[in-house]
Amino acid sequence: MPSNLWDEILACIEGKVSRYIFQRWFKPTKLLNVDDDTLTVVVPDDPDDLFKDWLTKHYAGVIREAADEVADEIGRPKIEVSLVTADEVRDAPTPAASGSGASEPARRPVARRSHQRFENFVVGPSNQLAHNATRAVAEAPARSFNPLFIHSGVGLGKTHLMHAIDEYLGSRLPQQSTCMYISSDRFMNEMMVAKRCDQLPDFRAYYRNTDVLLMDNIQFLAHPNRKGTQSEFFHTYDSLYDAQKQIVISSDCPPHDLQFDERLKSHFMSGLIVDIQPPDLETRVAILKKKAEQMAGIPIDDAVALYIAEGIQSNIRELEGSLTTLLAQASMRYQKVSLELARDVLPNLGEQDKPAVTIEIIRRHIAKHYSLKLSDLKSRNNTQKIVMPRQIAMYLARTLTEASYPEIGRKFGKHHSTVMHACNKIENKRKNDAKFKAHVDDFIKSIHKSVQ
Repeated sequence: MPSNLWDEILACIEGKVSRYIFQRWFKPTKLLNVDDDTLTVVVPDDPDDLFKDWLTKHYAGVIREAADEVADEIGRPKIEVSLVTADEVRDAPTPAASGSGASEPARRPVARRSHQRFENFVVGPSNQLAHNATRAVAEAPARSFNPLFIHSGVGLGKTHLMHAIDEYLGSRLPQQSTCMYISSDRFMNEMMVAKRCDQLPDFRAYYRNTDVLLMDNIQFLAHPNRKGTQSEFFHTYDSLYDAQKQIVISSDCPPHDLQFDERLKSHFMSGLIVDIQPPDLETRVAILKKKAEQMAGIPIDDAVALYIAEGIQSNIRELEGSLTTLLAQASMRYQKVSLELARDVLPNLGEQDKPAVTIEIIRRHIAKHYSLKLSDLKSRNNTQKIVMPRQIAMYLARTLTEASYPEIGRKFGKHHSTVMHACNKIENKRKNDAKFKAHVDDFIKSIHKSVQ
């Protein structure tokens, strides 16, 4: 059995648990010896063997699953893992190989999506500033733009650029340096686990000692019930910034629209803020042609790319999804990719990408009609002058978009139960007040007309 087998099992485990859990519970382990089909793995000493008991109680299944997967890969029927404390083997010989001993350099988190690199990001007028800024950050962390705040609608490439920074730095940072990509919801979940397990100091040390922090989709922390997570991130941000570490943040809206503590918003606004707009026609065609070469290894005709690009204008994911469908159908039908096939597989494509009504459009429409500021609709002002327009806007957001109650709540800085109450109230008022119903219907008509 190869002596590096525990390294392989650790690599498998790393993909199954959070980065904090891996660093806290698995990284300190090391391989003691290999005997037949059993790996003896040493865990750190602590009072009452709590470390060993915790791993056995909570992660035995994860270890078992990872060991089975590695065994399958190398063609072995079974691999056993035996955990022992350092105290139990105090007089044992020097380990033959180590999995992740403390003397080894810190293991750098692996980029989540290594295929999302700068080289395969198609640059156009709509995203050139964001591309140039992220590239500058990757080439000189904490020297160019710090913090860097990227915002855009869904599916326009901000996460691609975040992963591109991570991938670029993965092999270029000094061995002891780290670049960490994490989504905001995962940050929150790991903080909650650390709090339950009385490990907040370890959690804080882990995140505050990274050299580059890439926080994706920060808007998910913008909720009244997540003040604790916001506060934790605020202190993490301060610690990194004071240490001159690079911070990159992405969001679906600019920082001033986030329902965050004003101190945190002012931090976000102190650096470079860049947005990504929907790509123009030429950029969409270029995206399709590059994606086709990556997926099928063959170019597609300009006519085919133009047909898809003209039909889908606002979302790169939908653009790529249509191309995937076309290539799959061509393969299954044993046909060449052609304009005729594209029209058959993707009929009336232009109808599928009509400009969509968004919560932002609704908010602006309502604010303008009632002579309010956008910030009024997200404020804590509960006067009737504000409450009724806000409730109408929430109702329209639920009626005209596919957003969930929590999503709408985040846009208005309210709990989802408040949104549900508003929607029920407006719906009942529409049923019982013909004049009010006509008033709301006029809003619906004018909003639809504004996006045509």
